[in-house]
Amino acid sequence: MIGYVTLGTNDRARGAAFYDAVCAELGVGRMMESEEFIGWGIPGGGAGIGLTRPFDGNAASVGNGVMVALEAKDEAQVQRIYDIALANGGTCEGPPGERFPGFYATYFRDPDGNKLNAHIMTVAG
Repeated sequence: MIGYVTLGTNDRARGAAFYDAVCAELGVGRMMESEEFIGWGIPGGGAGIGLTRPFDGNAASVGNGVMVALEAKDEAQVQRIYDIALANGGTCEGPPGERFPGFYATYFRDPDGNKLNAHIMTVAG
């Protein structure tokens, strides 16, 4: 249902380094790029993620209550994504762990403050 998610950045190079590292762990790379926008994913694959300077020219800001969830393949990958995020300028919003039965997740922010999560879900909610 979701084609892609776009997040704003005020520092394209810093944001690109963060998402290059996190997306590499997820097995995807850049699929489109311009001076203002970078998109990671697989053409025709699942939802991708984009990073852009805001079109209106104003500073990028974080949406309160907005979060992008990245689906991992197992708990070990959740941990690796968390470690990669923090090693590339991200900040912890909740270390990896079981949040409720069947849902294992970690929460972090990118260098611009956008909130993300990496998770696995083993049972239907």
